[in-house]
Amino acid sequence: MNKKIARPLLALACLGLASAASAQLKPEEMIKFRQSGYTFMAWNMGKIKAMAVDDKVPFDAKQVASAANVVAAVANSGLGALFAPGTDNGKGWKETRLKSEFFEKPDEVKEVALNFVKQANELQRVAAGGDKAAIKAQFGETGKACKACHDKFREEEDK
Repeated sequence: MNKKIARPLLALACLGLASAASAQLKPEEMIKFRQSGYTFMAWNMGKIKAMAVDDKVPFDAKQVASAANVVAAVANSGLGALFAPGTDNGKGWKETRLKSEFFEKPDEVKEVALNFVKQANELQRVAAGGDKAAIKAQFGETGKACKACHDKFREEEDK
């Protein structure tokens, strides 16, 4: 099967499996788990950014590839199952910032989510090659995919 088709289908299958498991979770647990996943992913994106984009620390291709593996793993983990109705209000580690519109626009959510999975998988592929310029470029695309969801479905953080 074509990898461009197989990965999104695998992500959707994981979502289905995760949905069954998450049905037993309380909304606050779902919020906490997804906040944890995104925090871990953000930390790894920060490592890539520091090495391949900002040059704040020496570039280490192995560390970048490891961080990209984490980003792709979280993206493909079925986190979507942790966005059940009612999880747009409440607290995990902190108050959720999920907008209620998330549940009103499932087709748009699916499009944004699948693009993020696609970009995260591409970041993983590119990082495995070790080409810093290519990693930097794909990091930008992955970041845009993150931002697309934030812009549409996440409230700004109170300062």
